[in-house]
Amino acid sequence: MKKVLYSATKPTGYLTLGNYLGAIKNWLPLQDEYSCYFCIANLHAHTVDLPADFVRDRTLRQLAMFLACGLDPNKAVIYVQSQVSEHSELMWLLNCNTMMGEANRMTQFKDKVQKGKTSITTALYTYPVLMAADILLYNTDIVPVGEDQVQHVELTRDIANRFNHRFGQTFVIPKAVVPKVGARIKGLLDPTTKMGKSDDDPNNVIFLQDSDEEIAKKIKRAVTDSLNNIAYDEKNQPGVSNLLSIISACENTPIEEVVKSLSGQGYGALKKRTTEAVISVVRPIREKFEYLMNNQDELLRLASLGAKKAEKVAHKTLIKAKTAMGLI
Repeated sequence: MKKVLYSATKPTGYLTLGNYLGAIKNWLPLQDEYSCYFCIANLHAHTVDLPADFVRDRTLRQLAMFLACGLDPNKAVIYVQSQVSEHSELMWLLNCNTMMGEANRMTQFKDKVQKGKTSITTALYTYPVLMAADILLYNTDIVPVGEDQVQHVELTRDIANRFNHRFGQTFVIPKAVVPKVGARIKGLLDPTTKMGKSDDDPNNVIFLQDSDEEIAKKIKRAVTDSLNNIAYDEKNQPGVSNLLSIISACENTPIEEVVKSLSGQGYGALKKRTTEAVISVVRPIREKFEYLMNNQDELLRLASLGAKKAEKVAHKTLIKAKTAMGLI
């Protein structure tokens, strides 16, 4: 049997070229190697004060974008968290097996308290337990996470081990895996920071739903330097190096070959090549995304299909946990 891989993403921003080249593109072959669960974690979105229409819109957009990027509902389970009620119910059972000291140590809550934030909900305090429920429901073996999320998987392991010790073997103990990062795409205007979906300046970011014209304008404005030399040198030429990285990742061509092919040409040629490379990747994703957003009955059908597949596994795990705890 294939090992189970679980990944959840909070729908609070638009996905970027950096998200695709750095992470999502690398997920695609995993669909054949593992039993994959990809969750749109919209319950987690409400740990902060967000309007209902915002959360609904971002949830549907992220689901559509995942499908447009190549996540395949015939290979993986792709679903919206709020459509599988077992997540919330298992969270309560796990809350009963989580220590206050463990919750107090979780980074996001601790950071906000230390910064003097006062409008903090109990959801922000307990969301790591919901994350544990997300993972444990599917008998997960592997959770690919960034370094900043390893702490949450360790909490999940502690809760699962404690539960198993108290009530008998119930949960698979998952393992955090920090995957090899794909292309490290930086901001167009600030090539010293990563291209993030929550960036305040949209001109610093290429979103996967940007039009060809928007992409061309943003790349035209991208920071280079006054050296007029095309070389990969992150320290001295971060802007030029970032554009070379983008071309390399989009074309699946080694950076050395990209540099060689542009030898003797100016930054205009570099930006033209970058624009063509990005559009060749983004356009088919955007077109499929727009089709799904314009055919929301189909999008909701796929969401329902994914939820039913997820629920089938999640319900068995929940019943097993409830029975272990003596709940009728």
